[in-house]
Amino acid sequence: MQQTNKYPWGHSKRYNDYSSYFKNRFSERVQKISIDAGFTCPNRDGSKGRGGCTYCNNDTFNPYYCMPSKSVSKQLDEGISFFSPKYKTQQYLCYFQAYSNTYGEFERLKKIWTEALSHQGVIGMVVGTRPDCVNDQILDYLAELSKKFYIVLEFGIESTLNRTLELVNRCHTYEESVEAIKQSTDRGIETGVHMILGLPGESRSDLLQHAVTISELPITSLKLHHLQIIKKTIMAKQYASNPKIFDLFEANEYVKFIVEFLKHLSPQIIVERFISESPLDLLIAPKWEGLKNFEIVHRIEKQLESSNSWQGMLYNQTN
Repeated sequence: MQQTNKYPWGHSKRYNDYSSYFKNRFSERVQKISIDAGFTCPNRDGSKGRGGCTYCNNDTFNPYYCMPSKSVSKQLDEGISFFSPKYKTQQYLCYFQAYSNTYGEFERLKKIWTEALSHQGVIGMVVGTRPDCVNDQILDYLAELSKKFYIVLEFGIESTLNRTLELVNRCHTYEESVEAIKQSTDRGIETGVHMILGLPGESRSDLLQHAVTISELPITSLKLHHLQIIKKTIMAKQYASNPKIFDLFEANEYVKFIVEFLKHLSPQIIVERFISESPLDLLIAPKWEGLKNFEIVHRIEKQLESSNSWQGMLYNQTN
């Protein structure tokens, strides 16, 4: 296969990275501000199930200022106050991150989104949700907003295997994920997905197949992270009682696996994240000797280089 310094995404990095995409998309720096608007999920409130996803503790990624008792505007003010001293000029995206942020009455959703997009300096929003929490009314409205603002609808699909989704209490199927993504992209809404690598019962072969399967989806971006056992979750109790059902990645193993994953992934998909760094006071396992996100990313990039690999290298062979 011909090797050049330029890949399909137009630069010399060996994967289609999100940072380069953002720099090309916007004229100045853009910072995401996480917001907790007080949503819940259908597998928490009883409409589909109880207890939520077995791995989920939203405290692992909510910044200190994210409290649903505060208004969206107040959270944006505090988030911008935190980030603005670091850079002379930048714009902001409101990131509705905690739980399912399309799961509510339509008029409430409109009110919250309008408040966010009316805030000075905000040029768009990223809305995290589940594939079973969108409908025609919501998608039509987001499509209309996307004509004026930068809008990303981010679906947590977590796995392409229905047996896994059932095991971790997702209460939706992969087929529902495919349909929600199609309905969104058909309307011109930029769509991202989130996946967890290493969920119970999934072999390394299963995980590689995820790359092949999601490459068939019309998505723009992908967030990955390795499975982490977090305190105050159902999975923490399962891990304590039967740790053998979990096959958790060690750091070096994960780095090598990500390289293999990337080789099977469509070069058109922008990779936004490889790992998620949970607070140490909440993390049970695996503990990677205090390695930071950027250190893992650096190792992945070095492994890509040393193995002469790049994203999509095997894509045409597997698709």
